[in-house]
Amino acid sequence: MNFKGKNYLIAGAASAIGTILLKSLSAKGANIYAMSRQDSTEWPDDIHYMPADVSKPVDGLAAFLPQQLHGLVYCAGSINLKPFARLTDDDFMNDYLINTLGAIRVIRQALPKLKASGNASVVLISSVAAQTGMAYHTSISTAKGALEGFALALAAEVANQQIRVNVVAPSLTDTPLASALLSSDEKKEASNKRHPLGRYGQPGDISNAIEFLLSENSGWVTGQVLPVDGGMGKLKMF
Repeated sequence: MNFKGKNYLIAGAASAIGTILLKSLSAKGANIYAMSRQDSTEWPDDIHYMPADVSKPVDGLAAFLPQQLHGLVYCAGSINLKPFARLTDDDFMNDYLINTLGAIRVIRQALPKLKASGNASVVLISSVAAQTGMAYHTSISTAKGALEGFALALAAEVANQQIRVNVVAPSLTDTPLASALLSSDEKKEASNKRHPLGRYGQPGDISNAIEFLLSENSGWVTGQVLPVDGGMGKLKMF
């Protein structure tokens, strides 16, 4: 997979998945444009960084980006698991702002730069819960379901401009965002058992799939939702 000299924007770059992806692409010679609420000491020194909160308008993003953008990854997200009866309008709106409208705002400003590259890839991150009914997930499933619908419609609209749009849909992954769900050995073992492959996800599992979708190796793939979930979404082992 050849990333040398190409330009990539990672929104939510300080997340666990974003940081691993950023470091991998940078090591392969890519130019990285990172946006997040804060930077990270784990990033290489040559990263282009823009502080931004994706729950708000991202003014200035277009000016921050290079003239050509070969890929865009939206890593920002939330986990808000509550019984439906306890979820407020604000809960639903906040999840939508972070997971869906934030991606829309970023892509809107980046789209001319993606077009200019002549061959670009957009990768969004959904959740296994968007297509698998899971208790206590109504708010995040609503937001991620909207994100998937947006991605498929956008993929159809920009295909003739040689811009591919795909989605990665993980199950539970060991990141700070999911720390409360993996806070004890008992919770970790229970999570392992819920997945047909016998373990919950690691950030590298997700970043590897994203890297594939950014690369020329997936050059004939667009409008797809790729489950990276240990079999959770489709397989029943009992």
